[in-house]
Amino acid sequence: MTRIVLVAISILSASLAAAETAYVTDILQLGLHAAEDTSDRPFRSLQSGAELEVLTRVPNYALVETADGEQGWVKSAYLVEERPARHRVAEVEAALEIMRDELESAQMGRQEAEQEATRLGLNIEARANSSEAVLDTLERLKAQTEDYEQRLETYRGSVPLTWVVAALTLALIAGFLAGLWALDALIRRRHGGFRVY
Repeated sequence: MTRIVLVAISILSASLAAAETAYVTDILQLGLHAAEDTSDRPFRSLQSGAELEVLTRVPNYALVETADGEQGWVKSAYLVEERPARHRVAEVEAALEIMRDELESAQMGRQEAEQEATRLGLNIEARANSSEAVLDTLERLKAQTEDYEQRLETYRGSVPLTWVVAALTLALIAGFLAGLWALDALIRRRHGGFRVY
């Protein structure tokens, strides 16, 4: 009866272990054997970290299947449930390298954004200065316009003296010439077309 119980426990433990995944421990070459007790020469060497599927476990030994479908026996003391540290470290280092690349890319992006912000700040400052210059010029022109409007109002009813003198001089010269012409025409009419002075 105890033998039946042991067989039942073996079958039960073998069925429970059928879906189990195990890895060869760090820095190790494990021989894969055809014999259950591994007393024969290994027909293949398994490297540390090789993934194996445990098909059956018996005390001290396990029947395993490699990723490429080859089956054989190994000593179960060299099987662990977690990936070996060396492989986990390699994965972490690869992830760290990716993160470093992303960080470097992000820093370059930040640097470009800061340069663009500086450039835009300088543009805004230049435009502000330009706007201030335009506003100053506009204020100056408004002041000049107001000054000219005041001068215009002051002189609106008056005529500049130089213009008056020039106009009088022209009028005198024109009057003198007109008088000479009229006198000449009158003398010619009286004397039958001859000039007599």
